[in-house]
Amino acid sequence: MSALGRVVRSGVGRRRVQTLVIGLATLMAVTASVLGGSLLVASSAPFDDAFAEQRGAHLNAQFDADRTTGARLSATGEGAGVSAAAGPFATASVTPRIGDGMRLPPLTVVGRDSPDGPVDDITVTTGSWATAPGEIVLSADDGRQVRLGLELDFPELPGSPTLKVVGLARSVSRTADAWVAASQVAALTPSGTVGAYQMLYRFDAAATAADMREARAEVTASVPADAVTGARSWLTVRKVAARETALFVPFLVAFGVLGLVMSVLVVGNVVAGAVGTGLRRIGILKAVGFTPSQVVRAHLAQALVPAAVGVGLGLVAGHLLAVPVLSETADAYGTTGLSVAPWIDVAVTAGALGLVAVTAWASAWRAGRLRTVDALAVGRVPAAGRGRRAARLAARLPLPRAMSLGLARPFARPARAAALVAAVLFGATTVTFAVGLSSSLNEVMSARNHNAADVTVGVSGPQRGPGGGPGGGPGDAPGGGPTGASDPAAITAAIEAQPGTGKYYGSATTDATVAGINGSTTITAFSGDASWGGYRMVSGRWIDVAGEAVVPTQFLAATGTEVGDEVTLSVKGAAVGVRIVGEVLDTRGDGMLVYTDAATLKSAAPGLAATGHHIALTSGTDVGGYIKALNSGLKSLGVTAQGRESDDGGDMILILNTLTTILTLMLVTVAGLGVLNGVVLDTHERVRDLGVHKALGMTPRQIVAMVLTSVVLSGLLGGALGVPAGVALHTMVMPAMGRSAGLHLPDSVIAVHQAPELLVLGLGGVVIAVLGALLPAGWAARTRTVTALRTE
Repeated sequence: MSALGRVVRSGVGRRRVQTLVIGLATLMAVTASVLGGSLLVASSAPFDDAFAEQRGAHLNAQFDADRTTGARLSATGEGAGVSAAAGPFATASVTPRIGDGMRLPPLTVVGRDSPDGPVDDITVTTGSWATAPGEIVLSADDGRQVRLGLELDFPELPGSPTLKVVGLARSVSRTADAWVAASQVAALTPSGTVGAYQMLYRFDAAATAADMREARAEVTASVPADAVTGARSWLTVRKVAARETALFVPFLVAFGVLGLVMSVLVVGNVVAGAVGTGLRRIGILKAVGFTPSQVVRAHLAQALVPAAVGVGLGLVAGHLLAVPVLSETADAYGTTGLSVAPWIDVAVTAGALGLVAVTAWASAWRAGRLRTVDALAVGRVPAAGRGRRAARLAARLPLPRAMSLGLARPFARPARAAALVAAVLFGATTVTFAVGLSSSLNEVMSARNHNAADVTVGVSGPQRGPGGGPGGGPGDAPGGGPTGASDPAAITAAIEAQPGTGKYYGSATTDATVAGINGSTTITAFSGDASWGGYRMVSGRWIDVAGEAVVPTQFLAATGTEVGDEVTLSVKGAAVGVRIVGEVLDTRGDGMLVYTDAATLKSAAPGLAATGHHIALTSGTDVGGYIKALNSGLKSLGVTAQGRESDDGGDMILILNTLTTILTLMLVTVAGLGVLNGVVLDTHERVRDLGVHKALGMTPRQIVAMVLTSVVLSGLLGGALGVPAGVALHTMVMPAMGRSAGLHLPDSVIAVHQAPELLVLGLGGVVIAVLGALLPAGWAARTRTVTALRTE
């Protein structure tokens, strides 16, 4: 081993604390960077690859067959800017039943004789394609757990046709919920004739929303304006597909930036501290023949060795933490699995080591410039007179002498104190951001549950049918059991008669379709004022009268509408027009939900009755006693009252909270180690002073108090600066996370920090500083007086 190598090995082994700090700081930064980079790629790459391979449709347009013809639609595929077109395909909206009559959600069925084509090349994942009458292929993307051979009945259609499921298929463009042979579609309409057509287009330019608006206008210009009943852009499909993984990117980027900045800060401070406390050693190295370049390289290598170990461990940790998130999208497009791309590992490794190298070189450059004589002559004590005024002021405070000495210590080494403040600042910023993130997620879950009611009778909110799809028609109970025997009027009477009842409302759910949008839309119709039911408004207002509706952000995006627009819903074959008066926060399913007044559906669904009743109790009412008494009155009606239930939000919220906790603990640990490193340097530098204090009668407990007090001011200042920085970071990241998930978040979800909480978080900076100083304080207290006095 060369002389330079021996110096590097000796330095790494001797400065164990500094080595540990650099390694952990680098590990944290690399872990967050690998997570953020891999999820950023995973949020779009699988869809883009599948879309290109299957020649996905840039535009899925729906046309009214009564207002245009198939030949006219075929001609639109020859328009300017159209690179390929498929169709027209006859379509129908049907509501199947299975088994003993259990209703399934409505299906948008398209007639295609072949899954292949110039646009939207459908992949059959299970079974075979429907080529004969009586066969149907279902989409594998809607979450239904359906077996091959299952028979779907359509008793409401002429002739009560039955279709057997012969296959499952995947369309990357999500162009339909099911496919049948073209000749089968007419039998699936009430009139026995084709009522709508689907056209699929690919364009030369379709990268932006502006491109899509221009392309849509071009292909629809040759047909009557009222012939277009709906259209869906591939950008909307892409955004929905990337929503879950994209949700993680903003907050991982925030943690990654915090980690990288803290790594630069910690590495710079460690190397600068090594240079400052090792001036005599540097002078000796130069005296025995080491060149300035070799001295700089020695300090650079002493930083790069633990950094390289941290990078390796960070890559492993990043891969392990990415697994549960990437698995969410592994099967979305028929891919066998997702993993961290190798180029991400290479980029993160090069970036992390490059930052460490530049930072360490900048700090070690001073060592190379020092003259040998100066390095050998310079002592390790602060400049004469520095901090004396602060020491005199601290001595006047009504505090024990050990504590007043500790309070004055930061002023003797202002640069080192500033480094401690910076470390605590980033730790406090991280904790404040993490606490705000957790609180915001809880607010989102509260808004998702709509559970402001103290007591619920029957079904609560939109129910999900088999396989997780919107389920149940009027009178359907969870799991398909009938509730038709229950009299809503009798339930209402029992609720009104029960002492302690404050206000209440009823809810009923049914399914509808929207022209141009595949799948069903769940309508929740309220009887009574539901504005207090926990529905968080993003914009607009709550419904007041019949004909008004509020919808989630995803519905607005999918339909291309805004608050104030009107939209037509198809409910049991009848058209129901509603005006959107508000945007509500709702994260359930794909956001295709509509909330309206029960009177809005009176003509389309006259038999729709409330299946859920939501009750707010008067102040002071015992919930348990109320439920017990109410259930006695409801026993004969076949329904049961229950208290408010909680919902943890499923795997996504669990993963987010887990990642937040892990990354926060890692960053706070690095902040604490940054404090530890500074205090270690300070105590090593003052070891002779500590011996003098002990010789004059200072006890080990007073030594600990002095060392811990020396970081209190740095902790207070770092906490005071870190809390507003954490609030600002949270205010930037939460809306970005909402946009990534296709949501607009109300102020109540973002402004979650309260004044008492902020005060406690600010004091948390002192906790970080004191915890970081505990080990060197104990070391200083245990040092023998004779040993300390012998040290130079």
